[in-house]
Amino acid sequence: MIRLCTLLLLFTSSLIFAQDYTITGTVKEKESQQLLESATIYAESIKDSTLISYTISENNGGFQLDFKTSEPKVNVFFTYNGYKSVMKEFVLNKPKFEVGDILLQPQLQELDGVSVVGERIPITIKKDTLEFNADSFKTRPDATVEDVLKKLPGVEIDSEGKITVNGKEVNQVLVNGQVFFSNDPKVATKSLPKEIISKIQITDTKTKTQEFAGEEGNGETKTINLTIKEDKNKGMMGRLSAGYGTDDRYQLNGLLNYFNNKERVSILTGANNINNAGFSFDEIYDMVGNTSRGISFNSNGAFSVGGMSFGFGQGIVTTSNLGASYANAKKGKYELDANYFFTSSDSYNDQRTNRENFLPDGSFFTNSESNFEGTTKSHRGAANLEFDIDETLRISVQPAMSVNNTDSENISATESISDQDELINRNRSRTVSNGEQRNFSNQLNIFKKLDTIGRYIRFGFSNNNTENMNVSNFYTRREVFGDNPSDEELDQKTFTNATTDSYNLGFTYNHPLSKKTFVSLGYNFRNAMNKNEKSVFDYDEVSQVYDDFNTLLSSDFNFENKQHYPEAGFRRNGEKFRFGLSARYFFTELDNEDFLQSTTFNNKYENLLFTANANYSFDKRKRMSLWYYSDLNMPSVRQLQPVPDVSNPLNVVIGNPDLNPSTNHSLSLSFNNYNWQERTGMFFHASLRAETDKIVAVTTTDEDFIRTTEYRNIDGNYSIYGSARYSKQFKKDSTFTAKINIKPYFNYNKGVSFSNGQQLESNSYSITPRISTTLNFLEMLELEPGYEFGYTDTRYNLSAVDDINFVTQRATLKTTTYWPKNLIWGNDISYTYNSNVGPGFDKDALFWNMSLGMQMFKEKATLKVLAYDLLNQNNNTRRSTGTDYIQDFQGTVLQRYFMMSFTFKFDQFGGKKKKSSMMYLD
Repeated sequence: MIRLCTLLLLFTSSLIFAQDYTITGTVKEKESQQLLESATIYAESIKDSTLISYTISENNGGFQLDFKTSEPKVNVFFTYNGYKSVMKEFVLNKPKFEVGDILLQPQLQELDGVSVVGERIPITIKKDTLEFNADSFKTRPDATVEDVLKKLPGVEIDSEGKITVNGKEVNQVLVNGQVFFSNDPKVATKSLPKEIISKIQITDTKTKTQEFAGEEGNGETKTINLTIKEDKNKGMMGRLSAGYGTDDRYQLNGLLNYFNNKERVSILTGANNINNAGFSFDEIYDMVGNTSRGISFNSNGAFSVGGMSFGFGQGIVTTSNLGASYANAKKGKYELDANYFFTSSDSYNDQRTNRENFLPDGSFFTNSESNFEGTTKSHRGAANLEFDIDETLRISVQPAMSVNNTDSENISATESISDQDELINRNRSRTVSNGEQRNFSNQLNIFKKLDTIGRYIRFGFSNNNTENMNVSNFYTRREVFGDNPSDEELDQKTFTNATTDSYNLGFTYNHPLSKKTFVSLGYNFRNAMNKNEKSVFDYDEVSQVYDDFNTLLSSDFNFENKQHYPEAGFRRNGEKFRFGLSARYFFTELDNEDFLQSTTFNNKYENLLFTANANYSFDKRKRMSLWYYSDLNMPSVRQLQPVPDVSNPLNVVIGNPDLNPSTNHSLSLSFNNYNWQERTGMFFHASLRAETDKIVAVTTTDEDFIRTTEYRNIDGNYSIYGSARYSKQFKKDSTFTAKINIKPYFNYNKGVSFSNGQQLESNSYSITPRISTTLNFLEMLELEPGYEFGYTDTRYNLSAVDDINFVTQRATLKTTTYWPKNLIWGNDISYTYNSNVGPGFDKDALFWNMSLGMQMFKEKATLKVLAYDLLNQNNNTRRSTGTDYIQDFQGTVLQRYFMMSFTFKFDQFGGKKKKSSMMYLD
């Protein structure tokens, strides 16, 4: 309480002595008097060159710089890309200043009578690039790249670590223009310290073809490039961390980076049993287990970072990893980066599922419990090599290899109960599996420029070769009760050897009709061959070995997918308006032959697909985009093969060889605007997705609730999605900053399926408004409260099925105190509530993580004590709905533990510090 009062006193005192000031004017080019849009105007403290405030000129060249300070005078800089910067000193003897026209000259000319500066510009807006000076945005001394990104206008980072810029997702982060371990942005943003970063450049993501040909990206995704400071770009830096806690919880991780201009070597290692990826070095919030920050979970619960998988299930994962990355480049000659990762993980998870299944005349319930344990060891290596033979010819090669070894055991029990609460059937099973998966892939691209105005050819070849070998033991017992009771057992051993060999060949020719108008022609061929040998042996009670070959469940088939398509495109790249249209005509042939089951089929399809996009830039701040895209979903072997799959005795699956591919049609509209004067951002996105000939499961359920599932093409499935975002930054001076985000989401989904011959339709609506704020006082106290409300309403066409609606709520509060000096206290609190989960499932939980860190040895080390799930209420409960079901799920989660950790960071740099470019010509 004393600390908080002291902080409030300091904050109040600073506000009392600080005054509000406004500087207005117009920025012009000196010779032509052209109005300069997106010039940067910023105020600095004369005392220590601290950034006080900044703004950007409007499209009429006008600007208004608002700031609050207690200093008697400030330096104000006027900058524009390609022009010499002007500095003027303002004696703050009045609240408002009108400076009239500020005249800038091109960089090659000299200025007389004023000061010029070329450094410390907080933001520079170029044609397609936003460039931020990292040092202009104040953070705590131990901040990571992620911390400074959160300070940038228009940049948002959600709780999953996903980065967006003005509503557009960032899909890769580069370091000095090169990949850092992988394209996963989180690896660089969470592991690299802000102190070594000079510039943060944000551009539209480009394909390799667009990059080499000098074309613009489509603007739908963004790339962040981090440039290392000149004096930090030669030497090494690293961090080591170790922690141990209650319940034998532990974490070890380390990172070493060596920089030598364009050459970089990085080594990363870690081990823990708290569901942590192991590469983050947040001084206060790291090592607090899985709160989903920076970790993406797959549908089966395994989490992955940058293509690396850790574990199987959502439960507790113990991981060890070791990685190395190398990058080098020589301008005009080559660029290369390569990485290798080894991961080892052990997982266990207990989960429980209660599901209500809808039938045309009622419903029944399926209750399941399972226990899973698994081990995986993975090796993964990848490289990216680009060779510039000359200015017109580039060759790009991207090989990758991986080997995964897995062992797992899954024990499950399932029972089906009627709506009269009668037990109808029961199934218990145990599966023990051991497998190895090998993969090799490669991409080869050759680009050749034929002139300097956009005529080029591209040749591409890629392959993907996978081998999956698995041995599993499967035991199950199915009991059916009622009028026709039965009791059946299966005890089997299965040997599987599956290979997939896929090859793609493509050619593109781009021809300019004018400087801004282009047509393109291309041809692509793809061949994918799947070979599957599955041998199932039943257990023989007499010989007591698995030697009774089960022909019905075994298979030996070849499945080949041959596809080729010509394509043609047109695009127009104007200053404000860009438009593109392309068409592809697909010829597809599917061949299948099962030698064991004596089944064959040959299906041929022809499909015409279109893609179109239009982008209009109102100015450098506002853009509107319209997209249409269509693609094919080919039926899988399982969906096509007319052979019963009885591996699940309660659900027999039969394929349909007459299936057609489904076609996805997507239409989206987006608008984004960022007002630099007001620090206000707005983003809107709406999309419609419809799927024709969707492949759906058609289920028939008998009186014993034994299901038979087939597949059919059905129309009528579509979804509508809408989202918006409003953000506002407040900053008067260095004492107080605030950011507010309001993000409403809307989703509508119509699903169509069949059950017992009758069509089922569901109409599901969900609305999820979110609000979050970040408040920072004197860089000593940071508060991040947030609230999310979710409402879901699902309606069904069957009178026997009740409509469902439920509410979810989540309130969060994150606090960080950096006072007194060298002491960091953090709290991360979230409360979740689910209104309509079934009996026996937790409806709410208060999840609280707390940590206290002390910096020592001149901030080179941090000693930290943390408490994870302080109240021991963490849970993993959720409700979901589908066309013919409602399901409640609960799984194992990491619960309360306490840990003490120690982090040490070191560096040794030999580069020269960049000299200031300040010049006085008075």
